[in-house]
Amino acid sequence: MVARYFKGTNQLTAFYFKQHRFKILVWLIGLIGITLSVASAYPSIYNDEESRQAASLTMDNPVMVAMLGTGYEMEEYVNSVGAMFANEMLLFTAIAVAIMSILLVGRATRGDEEEGRNEMVRALSVGRLSSVSAVMIVIVSTNILLAILTGIGLASLGIEGVELEGSLLYGSILGATGLLFASFTAVFAQVTETSKGTTMFSFMLLIIAYLIRAIGDVSSEELSWISPLGWTVKTGVFVENDWWPVVLSCIVAIMFGVIAFYLHSIRDLGAGFIAARKGKTHASPFLQTSLGLALRLQRTNIIAWAIGLFILSSSFGAILGDLETYFAENEFMQAFIVVDSDYTMTEQFITLLMAIMSLISLVPAVMVILKVKGEETRNLTENYYTRAISRTRVLGSHFLLAVVVSFIMQSLVALGLWSVGEVVMDEAISFDTTIASAYVYLPAIWVVISLVIGLVGVVPKLTGLIWLYVVFCFVVVYLGDLFDFPEWMNNLSVFDYIPQIPIDSVNFTAMVVLILISFVLSIIGFSGYNRRDISG
Repeated sequence: MVARYFKGTNQLTAFYFKQHRFKILVWLIGLIGITLSVASAYPSIYNDEESRQAASLTMDNPVMVAMLGTGYEMEEYVNSVGAMFANEMLLFTAIAVAIMSILLVGRATRGDEEEGRNEMVRALSVGRLSSVSAVMIVIVSTNILLAILTGIGLASLGIEGVELEGSLLYGSILGATGLLFASFTAVFAQVTETSKGTTMFSFMLLIIAYLIRAIGDVSSEELSWISPLGWTVKTGVFVENDWWPVVLSCIVAIMFGVIAFYLHSIRDLGAGFIAARKGKTHASPFLQTSLGLALRLQRTNIIAWAIGLFILSSSFGAILGDLETYFAENEFMQAFIVVDSDYTMTEQFITLLMAIMSLISLVPAVMVILKVKGEETRNLTENYYTRAISRTRVLGSHFLLAVVVSFIMQSLVALGLWSVGEVVMDEAISFDTTIASAYVYLPAIWVVISLVIGLVGVVPKLTGLIWLYVVFCFVVVYLGDLFDFPEWMNNLSVFDYIPQIPIDSVNFTAMVVLILISFVLSIIGFSGYNRRDISG
């Protein structure tokens, strides 16, 4: 009786593996490759006791605790390079694995259902739960493979303090975190009616989990227990080697997986438990324009990102007071961190925060442009071009919206950081300095937006590569100084040309050059889009 619900699961599993093999391969190579390459570099970076002590003090300040999780005792850092590696890399890698799982599950479940592929599959001799079962088998297999290869790879490096058990635990908690967010996404795929809603709710949950963990790690350890990412950093990899967070994550993942299966079994194909709100009978004059339609289609996504970025920047602003106190009481850190005595240590520390926040602000702006390619892939662009509207106007509307979104996101980042910092700090950073440190990244963001325009216009099949470039920029910003990347490699990141306000003075020549590059790339993109064939 039960078996009929899962009829055809094996065949569909093979089909989904084949359908998503390239994405899975890219994710696995990227995640495992970065993990092993970064780990292999740590012994040469922290090659003496003094450097490890300095890094330990850096990891102990409130901002780093909020960003990376609670650190270890200084003795553990001195005795083990593995402890340093785990503290600095585990959380961000786990977030990347969670993103992988969210995107793969969201695309293979609600995405296929929304585009009609599941309807074709269900017309065959398959069970009601076979498609969702196949998707979960694929994602479970992917995360298990990631865990095994990462663990064995780390252990094989022969690094001091990176022993077999800790290596396997490192890989296992990454896989468990991926499974956990895969199960959350599977539930959201049953609740919402669109793939956009599925991924939006999943990413909102990921952001909330990160914020709860950050606040809990800084001010209340009990609060961190609420967050799945809090469980991730409580493994004590290469030190305590606690396996219970892995077990807990797997148990919760199974629970939500069962819920997803149950909800899938009782709902109609194409339906969701949260019904889409009915629209207006007549469109407003603005909605009848290409810009108005582009904004309406992406309004929810933009609002969600705006709220998330404001909350995230406000959370970092809330700990600036603790950071100020930490620096004031720590003479060693005063000697270690100071770059320019004309600026406070907090101002100098904010430069890293603003660079990372700007990279996050880049994501919704890029998504606005990619919507053009998404509509084309789904054969919806004919709704535009059967009317008296030019390709330039359609692409230009999305380009203008992306530029405006980047400006709004950077404004919210600066406002959140400054407004909360103003309350908690004795000598708050001025609003002019904060807003300037955010806006200075706009030319770099516009270059990436224009690069997406170029890809959409000239080589639309390669638009997905833009995310590899965004990840590369993040690696350069976050790890470039730490690993002393060669100058040519840093120069490949457009964010490397941005001055770190207030420490650096504004290089107007570099800003103008970036804007000109953005202009040229966008012209190439518009020209290519007007010349090439449109698939839908």
